[in-house]
Amino acid sequence: MPTNTEHRTNAKNRGIYLLPNLLTTAGLFSGFFAIVASMNNHFESAAVAIFIAMVFDGLDGRVARMTNTESDFGAEYDSMADIVSFGMAPALVMYNWALHDLGKLGWLAAFIFVAGGALRLARFNANIDTVDKRFFQGLAIPSAAAIIAGAVWVGSKYAINPSDVHYVAAGLTIVCGLLMVSNFRYHSFKDVDWRGRVSFMVILIIVLAFVIVATEPSLVLFSIFLLYAISGPITTFRTVKKLKLEHVVGDASDECCEQVDTKAASKAEKSSVSAKSD
Repeated sequence: MPTNTEHRTNAKNRGIYLLPNLLTTAGLFSGFFAIVASMNNHFESAAVAIFIAMVFDGLDGRVARMTNTESDFGAEYDSMADIVSFGMAPALVMYNWALHDLGKLGWLAAFIFVAGGALRLARFNANIDTVDKRFFQGLAIPSAAAIIAGAVWVGSKYAINPSDVHYVAAGLTIVCGLLMVSNFRYHSFKDVDWRGRVSFMVILIIVLAFVIVATEPSLVLFSIFLLYAISGPITTFRTVKKLKLEHVVGDASDECCEQVDTKAASKAEKSSVSAKSD
């Protein structure tokens, strides 16, 4: 028969950590709000809500690690929230803004984005223990959502007629959906030492970056994430000796992964040697 101690242990294991899951819920709410706002033609508010969801998504995992409150429930809940906030929300916001006039092509473009996001999350969760932490395999779903939300934000802010750009919007939505399920390598920035010391110039550059973003947030954020999306194919093409289909799409073979990792490690070693000699 279970003792009182075992009962207390089981009750603790069944509990849910409040703070990280509260942040995840806030991100989920922001994504849901974006959908509702777009249905009421408040597209600028909808786009901003998706960027707010990105902030909460970035915080929940870090807070969980800092407070030692990581759990399987939190990881699963975060993935469920991500498909709403960064899959359904941006697709529906873009559909309500520019794609609904295209008929079948419009909703198919939106569906490709949602399906790409769902597949991206499933692959990421399945391979989380085996992939190179320095790179993402395919465009991360928050980054893809930022491109779509940024496009809507720019279009709404500068009063662009959606009918004039609906084919461009459909193409952008489809491309973002396909990039998420591609094998292009994107820097994850997880190897950056956020706790290390930096020079005064670095802080000055960061302050300048905030000022630039604050001047035209819609245009600057859209441009940043669009350039990041373009960086994936460029990084992949530069780090492979011979481009194969597995480097672009499909199941990447071990040989291809080793080829890319070897070249990337060689470049990193050369940079290290050069820095030491300087």
